Amino acid sequence: MEQTYFRRGFGLKKHVAPLIRSEYHSGVVERLRARGFQDHWGEGDQRVTVGLAEEFGFCYGVDRAVEYAYETRAQFPERRILLLGEIIHNPHINERLSGMGIHFLQPQADGRFDFGALTAEDVVILPAFGATVDDFRRLQAIGCILVDTTCGSVLNVWKRVDQYARDGFTALIHGKHLHEETRATASQALKYPEGRFLIVRNMDEARLVMDYLEGVPGALTREQFLARFADRASEGFDPDLHLSRIGVANQTTMLSGDSLEIAAEVGRSLERRYGGEPGYEPGAHFRSFDTICSATQERQDAVSALMEGPQGPPDVMVVIGGYNSSNTNHLAVLCARYTVTYHVEDASCIDPERGTIRFKPAGTPLDAPEVEAEDWIPRGAVIVGLTAGASTPNNKIGEAVERILRTRGIPVDQDEAAVAA
Repeated sequence: MEQTYFRRGFGLKKHVAPLIRSEYHSGVVERLRARGFQDHWGEGDQRVTVGLAEEFGFCYGVDRAVEYAYETRAQFPERRILLLGEIIHNPHINERLSGMGIHFLQPQADGRFDFGALTAEDVVILPAFGATVDDFRRLQAIGCILVDTTCGSVLNVWKRVDQYARDGFTALIHGKHLHEETRATASQALKYPEGRFLIVRNMDEARLVMDYLEGVPGALTREQFLARFADRASEGFDPDLHLSRIGVANQTTMLSGDSLEIAAEVGRSLERRYGGEPGYEPGAHFRSFDTICSATQERQDAVSALMEGPQGPPDVMVVIGGYNSSNTNHLAVLCARYTVTYHVEDASCIDPERGTIRFKPAGTPLDAPEVEAEDWIPRGAVIVGLTAGASTPNNKIGEAVERILRTRGIPVDQDEAAVAA
């Protein structure tokens, strides 16, 4: 019988590694790394110092997902290969996979995928964010070959949510309810008949939930609660029944401090609500585990270290990564607390000839338009900070440095830059 599920690749790493390196390597990034993550170009008033956060770009999970996609193309050169959504949130990578003949399946308005045209001869790649339980089961029923690139950090959260549901706890998930990862995580609770989930975007929403639980003056009415969380709660969710036992989880790319603060607030609220009951035990009502992925945490810590270093924050900060990339957005929000910050989707957003930069202001909604700034690099000797989301390849970081320098009229040796055209 033909094997139809693969999670460990096809043993072709050595075969695809040279191609991946040639497409995503950057000499500029290697130069910065070799020189302590800081270097300068130009002299006097034209001097540009570039400081790169010490943890940046591709994480292990993204590296693995991209590698498996390349391996899949090599393993099945004659078969139709489809990708469930985007493998990661980076336009450059997704365009490259499309150019390799990998087709993208896009979800419908309700978030579900239409698999009507798939057959058992097709190969389907599951992205690093994972897939919902329903989508996975439907693909299995079709019989197509599945290549699962779900990140191990995401799987860790799934295990927690699964355990919550199994033990009768509602999974309260700190995340973005339309994000692929959060949808896949929430679906883990639905493997059990009594499994329940509720998604909160931030502390403000978490407090709405806790105020309802505690019955504080001004709390949402039942009808208001159900309306507010209608699109981010499991079907049949009843706040009068399903908030007595809560297990907190999170989308792995949220700001760590925010997730920990929400978990602490939920724990305190449950204690206020049930702590006076005879035989009260905190563990009977509340569970929490820190499930922020290590790569997300490391990148956030590296940005904080760059901002709080001996020189202080850079004069300006550039954050590179897809606008729909949660971890990149949170890096931009973190940077904006310290200095002027530009979140660019791609290095091409920096136009050296016009001296402009197209960007999304930190913290704005996903559908907010780009804005453009002129003369965005301060005059005189300047320090420019740089970081990139976990789905941004090194060549795009190197290209951003080159474009920043060209904006100041500083040429970069092309052999060293090794940037993409």
